[in-house]
Amino acid sequence: MPRDQAEAIVLRTFPLADQDKIAVFLTRERGLLRGVAKGARKFGNRFGSALEPLSHVTVFFYEKEGNDLVTISGCDIRESFFDVASGLRAHFALSYIVELTEEFVPVRSRDSLAFRLFQSILQALRDGVEPVILTRYFEAWLLRLNGIMPDIRHCRRCRTIIAEPAPGWLSPRRDGVFCNTCAPSRKEEVRDQLGRFVAWVQANPPTACASAPFTAAEIASFEKALQAMLIFHLEREPKSLRCLKNEETVS
Repeated sequence: MPRDQAEAIVLRTFPLADQDKIAVFLTRERGLLRGVAKGARKFGNRFGSALEPLSHVTVFFYEKEGNDLVTISGCDIRESFFDVASGLRAHFALSYIVELTEEFVPVRSRDSLAFRLFQSILQALRDGVEPVILTRYFEAWLLRLNGIMPDIRHCRRCRTIIAEPAPGWLSPRRDGVFCNTCAPSRKEEVRDQLGRFVAWVQANPPTACASAPFTAAEIASFEKALQAMLIFHLEREPKSLRCLKNEETVS
């Protein structure tokens, strides 16, 4: 079998048998990649620290037709982002981002946008940008990348612009936002600021979040609507979300 390689970020690893590991990678041009690293749990193994979560690496592997797991033969570290998860807020935010990435990014995807988004989030965290706004930024982009971000600036039924002082009302099941008159139910409120935030996210890199034109209260208000859309399409609440919410509440 010919050996292949990919630029990747290690999302997580977990034990397999007594001496091996399964590693999950987000690659630049192959989407998600899962593989077996044989002997990775042995003392002094050939992988060293290259399989540590949040490492930016070049991974070498063999792929067998019909097998979902590749065989990892080597891994060279390019850059480590392990230090960005040292604080609790960043740690829980990244746990949530990793879980969403695993759920929404396809295996063997040729689109590099998810990789570039994840890498730029890590770089922004290293530069000191607050995890809360970066998490909202990631949620908004992930919805857009997967084609499940509805038009949140116009009523889905009558096309009225959602603008202050009247709110709109999100209905993930009906794939859109509705005005006060057309709303089938009024559970998740959507304000004009969310539409402006989504437009701003699409036009700016994560590093710009350090000086984003939104108040802390506005950023906090985006959480429910963005997560309601993700949870609807995921059909469950991410396991890491409760820890993240508790940390953001305490902070």
